[in-house]
Amino acid sequence: MLATTGQMKAFTSLANPEYENPPFVAFQSVTTGTRLENLNLNWRERDLPERERTKHVHRMHPYLGKYIPQLVEIFLRKFKPRSVYDPFCGSGTTLVEANALGIESIGCDISAFNCLVTNAKVRKYDTTLASREIRAALAELESSFSGTLFSKARPIETENEYLRAWFSPEALRALLLYRELIDQFHHRDLMKVILSRAARSARLTTHHNLDFPRKPQTEPYQCRKHDRTCSPTTDAFQFIRRYSLDTIERIEAFSRIRTDAPASVIWGDAQSVKLPKFDMIMTSPPYVGLIDYHDQHRYAYELLGLPRREDNEIGAAFKGKSAKAHEEYMSGIKKVLENARRHLRPRGVAVIVVGDREGLYKDTLAGELNFRVLDRLSRHVNRRTGRRNSDFFESVLIWEAT
Repeated sequence: MLATTGQMKAFTSLANPEYENPPFVAFQSVTTGTRLENLNLNWRERDLPERERTKHVHRMHPYLGKYIPQLVEIFLRKFKPRSVYDPFCGSGTTLVEANALGIESIGCDISAFNCLVTNAKVRKYDTTLASREIRAALAELESSFSGTLFSKARPIETENEYLRAWFSPEALRALLLYRELIDQFHHRDLMKVILSRAARSARLTTHHNLDFPRKPQTEPYQCRKHDRTCSPTTDAFQFIRRYSLDTIERIEAFSRIRTDAPASVIWGDAQSVKLPKFDMIMTSPPYVGLIDYHDQHRYAYELLGLPRREDNEIGAAFKGKSAKAHEEYMSGIKKVLENARRHLRPRGVAVIVVGDREGLYKDTLAGELNFRVLDRLSRHVNRRTGRRNSDFFESVLIWEAT
């Protein structure tokens, strides 16, 4: 059952974390009696390397803005809910970690692509069958490129201007051919994720800016990643092969720890979606004005024909960081948490991981939403990669329903 208030009294704020104490990595040792103030959660790269943060299905597809699965694991073990809800489920970190611990989970997201990826991660697979199908699709695609067959095969084209601009003809042909193959297999959604991941890597962009490319890169360029002159890729097949084999390994790895705990994903607006009852909210809302979550994966939306609802994104980058944008952002966040609060069981707990440089998550917010503050922890994030590589602090809000 959920941890009681008495077990949470001892929390103290980690307002200015330091690295003097060893970082906490004994995640399986956390229980309802664990005192969080004794844990150093300020992991550096050497403390919690990327291979651990992206274990099994967590790296099925790149995703900006997701939080560390080990952080989720700690709080799920600490509060031990029967069921947990993530209103901003993103790429499914909460749902994957909950399933591994035997906890029922519900996720909601406004992005159809995010829901596709999350469903692909938490689904229970017959891994033998999934592997056979993925390899069969790969073999059929490879046969199209052997000898002169590729040049004689019937044309596969598209009028989509975005796809024609962002992919070389050779790369686009491979992607379109693989997309056409998918429908004959049972594991279509899993293959769509493979296709999307390959498309991300096969775009006409620089190696050092896969996250935020502004325009297609069609000429050789000085590569900051490799410190030499590089050319944009014209080959998508290599990525389809690589990610096909990698996906097989990842679903097999997760199948060894996966439980039968239910995991459901809702494509909808978390401000108003209908929900079942649950014991805990575990989420990381979008940072205000930082990322456009639909545009981040536009290649997938265009290639897979997914419906878009970017106007309903809360805190999207295109909405800016003005005072009005901040006000609209917090209005949306409050509506999401109000809706979640109505379905949270008595004495239920909310753990909300936020990047709050703007000071929008004030201490009075909990009371406005019929919660009481148990604590507000602060942890140092200092191993960022990519364009946004500066360190910063994130807050962990811990509330209890009143």
